[in-house]
Amino acid sequence: MTARAAARARYDRATAHLDAPVAIVDLDAFDANADDLVRRAGGKPVRVASKSVRCRALLERVLAKEGFAGIMSFTLAESLWLARSGFEDVLLAYPSADRSGFGELAADPKLAAALTVMIDDPAQLDLIDASRSGGREVVRVCLELDTSLKLFGGRVRVGARRSPLHSPAQVADLARTVARRPGFRLVGIMAYEGHVAGVGDSLGGRPLRSRAIRLMQATARRELAERRAAVVRAVRAVAPDLEFVNGGGTGSVQHTAAEDAVTEIAAGSGLYVPRLFDNYTSFTGRPAALFAQPVVRRPGVGVVTVLGGGYPASGAAGADRLPVPYLPEGLRYDPQEGPGEVQTPLLGSPADDLLIGDKVWFRHAKAGELCERFDTLHLIEGDAVTATVPTYRGEGQTFL
Repeated sequence: MTARAAARARYDRATAHLDAPVAIVDLDAFDANADDLVRRAGGKPVRVASKSVRCRALLERVLAKEGFAGIMSFTLAESLWLARSGFEDVLLAYPSADRSGFGELAADPKLAAALTVMIDDPAQLDLIDASRSGGREVVRVCLELDTSLKLFGGRVRVGARRSPLHSPAQVADLARTVARRPGFRLVGIMAYEGHVAGVGDSLGGRPLRSRAIRLMQATARRELAERRAAVVRAVRAVAPDLEFVNGGGTGSVQHTAAEDAVTEIAAGSGLYVPRLFDNYTSFTGRPAALFAQPVVRRPGVGVVTVLGGGYPASGAAGADRLPVPYLPEGLRYDPQEGPGEVQTPLLGSPADDLLIGDKVWFRHAKAGELCERFDTLHLIEGDAVTATVPTYRGEGQTFL
């Protein structure tokens, strides 16, 4: 029996009492992935990206482990909810225009102490001040550095379009603006190198493209390490008591951790290891989050139909954004239909061994987005469900 066949048997036994659709997290794999992130971080704390988890119980589980510290959140409403739930160190990774949320933050000393907000433009400070509604708490601020690699005089750009702050001078100038502004305190710098941390460099059947990606990423790492160090020096000259410099992501943990300027690493997808994180030379994770759909039809030889399954992930549209049939091995989509809103035909010889009501297990493309489809996660240890916990959605929280 292959390892994947053994996993299927274990998941089927554990969920035999549950009707599909159903979502699970394999805690053995989850914990092993967490340990690997800590190992790769080389002693620097790992801040957990909540958008890649979207389940309070699992955030609590990973933060109880040595080597993890703090949450990187994705909306202000989520950040406030987490802070009220007892999480004491929440870094909002994206600028916000949530005026009511900023009003709550500025009026509550406990929230203001627990939460750090992201800016990359003085206009964001103006919006926060205009939202205070009389609240006078000092708002903790982090500056985001643009990590994109610019080549040929800026005519070619590699990387996400995020912050407008690219040079040390630009970041230092905004740092001075924050330092002069009453009601704000500059505490951190963040730089997310998504073109390194979030792009696989070992694409099956595409050796030339894989090599090109590795060359690009090596160039990007060298350029960013030098520029990030210069940014940190420039900002510390303005704010010598800077608390943290956050960088990295699941695919770049060990490379980013090796930079002296970086004090903490961000990661989250490496806990669930969705299908987009299969193609890396820097690490190998264990799939921990899966969902199952039930077989509801057998249209013919080599074909079964499962209920639903059309759960595309965010990003540029393409086949890599779709879930993949994972267990049993050997199933594939009908190219004329793909995964459907209500039903999904699957092709391949394993279909002939599936009965009505059997489960087909899938892996989602991006980590936490799976939790927007399910209100509970069934946590599996060995071949048993040992707990059932709500996702954000299951707690009535839909932040985006």
